[in-house]
Amino acid sequence: MKENDSDYVVVKALEDGVTVIGVTRGTENKFLHTEKLDDGEVWIAQFTENISAMKIRGKAIIQSKHGEINSGK
Repeated sequence: MKENDSDYVVVKALEDGVTVIGVTRGTENKFLHTEKLDDGEVWIAQFTENISAMKIRGKAIIQSKHGEINSGK
């Protein structure tokens, strides 16, 4: 997979302390990277050969080519 071919995900924090966690690919999934966002901050992430999933904690808007979803309560 070329890096340019990977999907992008946009996370916009709707409160302070939103956490974005990147999870690795493979037989054992491991947390690879954690980022904390404050209200209004935007994180643009890309799925790669190493990152296959993301976990988002807190109130945020997540946008991808598949649509938009809100996390948190």
